[in-house]
Amino acid sequence: MAEHRPPPSVLLAGGGTAGHVNPLLAVADELLRRHPNARLTVLGTAEGLESRLVPEHGLPLAVVPRVPLPRRPTLDWFRLPVRLRDAVRAAGAAIDESGAQVVVGFGGYVATPAYLAARRRRLPVVIHEQNARAGLANRLGARWARSVAVTFPGTSLRGAQVTGLPLRAPIARLIEQRSVDREGTRAAAATELGLDAALPTLLVSGGSLGAVSVNTAVAGAAADLLASGIQVLHLTGAGKADAVRTALVDVPGAERYHVREYLTEMQLALAVADVVIGRSGAGTVCEQAALGIPAVYVPLPIGNGEQRLNAAAVVAAGGGLLVEDTDLDPAWVRTHLPVLLVGDAAAETRERMGRAAASVGVRDAAARVARLVEAELP
Repeated sequence: MAEHRPPPSVLLAGGGTAGHVNPLLAVADELLRRHPNARLTVLGTAEGLESRLVPEHGLPLAVVPRVPLPRRPTLDWFRLPVRLRDAVRAAGAAIDESGAQVVVGFGGYVATPAYLAARRRRLPVVIHEQNARAGLANRLGARWARSVAVTFPGTSLRGAQVTGLPLRAPIARLIEQRSVDREGTRAAAATELGLDAALPTLLVSGGSLGAVSVNTAVAGAAADLLASGIQVLHLTGAGKADAVRTALVDVPGAERYHVREYLTEMQLALAVADVVIGRSGAGTVCEQAALGIPAVYVPLPIGNGEQRLNAAAVVAAGGGLLVEDTDLDPAWVRTHLPVLLVGDAAAETRERMGRAAASVGVRDAAARVARLVEAELP
């Protein structure tokens, strides 16, 4: 008589930002594709992005208290033991109730209690680190994790293996669509965005919050950009559009400079973009590289320097340019962007940069991480 095996059960822990939630959902999708009967539970907070995105994705969300790990001594140090104890207890309850056989962590506030609760139960832990410079939670969890997956070469975690970044479903679909009909995909996206598919297109995006320095530099060079005959799609970030629109007053060709605060369907912008200028968050770099889009990366000038590291491999391969935030001004934009967008030489340069970016881009990272999880299932 054939042995009846219960469906696999996996707890995925990650939240707070899109950088943690998007890879988590991509791996969840891949696990369900491989194991349609799998029981997946997501561990998150009530405040983070996951509180909306996970239920929208059709997955159950188990909530744990948010436990920030202070980087320097503050009053939060004295509150940490009690907060962490409560969070570990909640994470343990989620593991027990779901019957999880493996815990998969993506970093962030939620991951630490998940790792500690899993360790107490002697459950295998699989970690994915999004950024080139690992966060505190994953540095802790990697000490006893069975597998540690990283997005970028050179990430310093014990036992790290490079898998790349699991791509969001809309980006994975765009890659497939472009492989079948690149020009048709571009034309359809241009129509939806109100753009001209025949014009060279510069996409400006500073991330979900926008980037004032990027906005100011590109808008300040609008007259020269438009005089070259290109069109611009500028995603300014919430509350930052008016300053860009003001810079366009009386500029000839301003009807080809399209300003939006944000775009939910970012895959449409990437489908039509010939060159992108913006920040170098891990998700941004990995998506653009996987799509083979030439880019100008402007690392965030604050934080731990991870954005510079995120872009390093693509820039080294010749798939992008890196410019410091302090060096980016309208004069830099006038000098460096039109030559990437206008003329036969520009097209050849973009083709070369696109191939270079794609050479370091990873398209099957979700499958790679899913295989690590499968290896730990009983």
